Formats: sequence, structure tokens, C-alpha cells
Amino acid sequence: MEYLAAFIDIVLHLDKHLALLVQQYGPWIYAILFAIIFSETGFVVTPFLPGDSLLFVAGALAALGGMDIGTLVAVLFVAATLGNMLNYQIGRLLGPKVFQWENSRFFNKAALEKTHAFYEKHGGKTLVISRFLPLFRTFAPFVAGIGAMSYSRFTFFNLIGAASWVVSLTLAGYFFGNLPWVQQNLTAVILGIIVVSMIPVVIGWWQQRK
Repeated sequence: MEYLAAFIDIVLHLDKHLALLVQQYGPWIYAILFAIIFSETGFVVTPFLPGDSLLFVAGALAALGGMDIGTLVAVLFVAATLGNMLNYQIGRLLGPKVFQWENSRFFNKAALEKTHAFYEKHGGKTLVISRFLPLFRTFAPFVAGIGAMSYSRFTFFNLIGAASWVVSLTLAGYFFGNLPWVQQNLTAVILGIIVVSMIPVVIGWWQQRK
């Protein structure tokens, strides 16, 4: 429970924790952010890492001079692209047998099956749409690898998805993250980003239940 409480605190007060990391590590903050985004998109066992909110808060801190916005966007774009590429390769390596795995603390079988169904319906567009959906974002490239999507087609949608996700949320934080109202209610804004990004997942779950 202590670890869960600490994780929730980091997510809800991401601005304070990230600002402290910027002060402590200076230029190395780019490597830290790279590692987080790369892991969140590259491994099916780490979908719990902050994604959308991290991009927004990082953009807001860049606007205050803590980071260079051009370097930040480039680093995050490369991390998101390479993370998906690794996930895709792992999916190709493991193949359909992953559907026989049991659900566990580190593997969400239900999320895998829902992403697979979404992929079957929307194809390559899944790699773009899923960038803005927690859980789906982590499983989409993995499922593309399982489905043996061609590498060239995967790369095309991967680049579009990474660019749209990183640029939109990072620049949103850069331009709007330091407005007085946003700063005074940043925890609520972070919660809002998480809730809004989860709405399509909840709707899909509800429709499936009906």
C-alpha cells in the first residue's frame, strides 16, 4: 500500500516531482524523461507509468526555462518511436501464444484482448488513435507485431502517432500549462487529462458489458 500511495502521489503531483528532478539533474532530465516514455510505450508490463500528464507537465516546465522545448520534443518523439518499435519486435517474437498467458499483476490480459479487437477493426490507425489511450497505447504496437503487420506500414503509422501525441500534449503544456488558472488547479488538470484519456476505454468496456 505504501508503494501505491507513493506512486499516486507522484502522478497527482507530477509538476512538483518533475520540477525537483529538473533542478537536481539538469541536462540529465532528458535522459530520465526518455527512459520513462520509452518504457511506457516499449513494454507491456509498464502501462502504469505516466504518459499524457508527463508530456503536459514537461512542456509547462520547458516554458519556465527548465528545458529547451525543441530538445524536449525531439527526445520524447524519439523515445515514443523507439519504444513502440521495441514493443512491435517483442510482439513478433512471441506471436499469438501470448493470448494463452494468464492475467497477473504485471500482465493485463483483458487489455491485450481489447486492443487486439480494436486492431482487427481499425488496422494501422490503431497505432495513431491508441497513442491517446492509456493501456491501449502500450499494447497497440505489441498487437501489431503479433498480427505480423509489415515493418514499413508499422513504421509509417508509428511515426505519425508518436509525432501527434508528443507534439500536441507537450506544446499544450508549453503554451497553457503556466496560465494562472491552470497553475492554481494543476492537480485537477492532471486528473482531468487522465480521466479524459480514459473515457474511450470506459465507453468500450460499457458497450462490451451491454
